[in-house]
Amino acid sequence: MVRPSLNDLAAFAAVASHRSFRRAGEVMGVSRSALSHTIIGLEEKLGVRLFNRTTRSVSLTQAGARLLARLDPVLQDLDQALDTLSEERGTPSGALRINANKSGARILLRDVVPRFLDLYPDVELDLVSEGRLVDIVEHGFDAGVRLLESVPRDMVAVKFGGEVRFIAVAAPSYMEGKATPNTPDDLHAHCCIRQRLPSGKRYRWEFSRRGAEIAIDVPGNLTLDDNDLLAQAAADGRGIAYVPEYFAKPFLESGQLVTILDDWCPPMPGLALYYPRSRHVPSPLRAFIDLLKQVDSTR
Repeated sequence: MVRPSLNDLAAFAAVASHRSFRRAGEVMGVSRSALSHTIIGLEEKLGVRLFNRTTRSVSLTQAGARLLARLDPVLQDLDQALDTLSEERGTPSGALRINANKSGARILLRDVVPRFLDLYPDVELDLVSEGRLVDIVEHGFDAGVRLLESVPRDMVAVKFGGEVRFIAVAAPSYMEGKATPNTPDDLHAHCCIRQRLPSGKRYRWEFSRRGAEIAIDVPGNLTLDDNDLLAQAAADGRGIAYVPEYFAKPFLESGQLVTILDDWCPPMPGLALYYPRSRHVPSPLRAFIDLLKQVDSTR
């Protein structure tokens, strides 16, 4: 049997982890066809089939599962050993991939990323901003950023950015001549700008006051999937929107928007950066977390 190279084994582990040649290729920075060719070559060297492949799915064979169980801790130990060498050089290096929601990405870009890149020029930061929740391990990310309440329980969470408040807002021009809502139920008499979640479901507006909680499927003839667009549409007089305060703030300061149902919109736990509890934390991520905590402590 021809001994496979480390690159061959790393390619196998990536495909096995992501259950996808396309996703594994994106993480490794190679094409799907090149990765497929590597795996075929590895199977020929080992004399066994490692994956069951169809046009829609990739799964491990029994031989592939046994190899992964033995190989995964070895590769993790190797990553840790190389990371230790990076630390001995005195500065982190390598790639750091973070998946964040849009508001989290904005805060990081404003408060943390510029200082991080200045301090650690040998780190290549890949910050992916998207609305949908993803499995950061499956998709090859070192860490993720979401609202604290959305962080999976098996992850380590590092809170930052303070509390978050969702608020109902409307343009003065829209509210002119209309009754101001006093309770969430009063929204049924208004035109609201609804929000489509990344899952495809429409978001039910959630309010609370003095322990009372209510979720409203608001009426409206416009649905959007982006908080910036929701705030802009409300400022344009299209109706009442419900967005994180951060996105409405410029319009509130300019007088283009006013708040509604203030006493039904309390603050909630904010954002958190999270990462797998059971895996070695690479030095670029440790450095990023340390800086994030430092910046957040001065807010």
